[in-house]
Amino acid sequence: MSQESDWKKFRNITTKARVRYLTEQNTLLLKILTDPERNETERFWDTLKRMKEVGKILSDCLDDNSRSRMEIHMRLMLHFRMLVQEDLDGFSDELQTRLRSAE
Repeated sequence: MSQESDWKKFRNITTKARVRYLTEQNTLLLKILTDPERNETERFWDTLKRMKEVGKILSDCLDDNSRSRMEIHMRLMLHFRMLVQEDLDGFSDELQTRLRSAE
């Protein structure tokens, strides 16, 4: 079970991680929408497909966050690069070790 301080930090970091992730994804979406190699139809459908993928990732990583599922969500967030290694600073050594060993 995670320490209370890990849970508080996790709750505080999720908004920052979501915004950072969406900033990167929005940049990618913009590239798709302005890709001169794609026609308008391809741009639309490729963008829609990517938005659905990103929506699924966000749902998997951020929905149903509870203390008991925190580590699972953090593993997913690391996998999808929503969290970066620097985000782990400040979490308990035990949690950091478990998360880094799962990579």
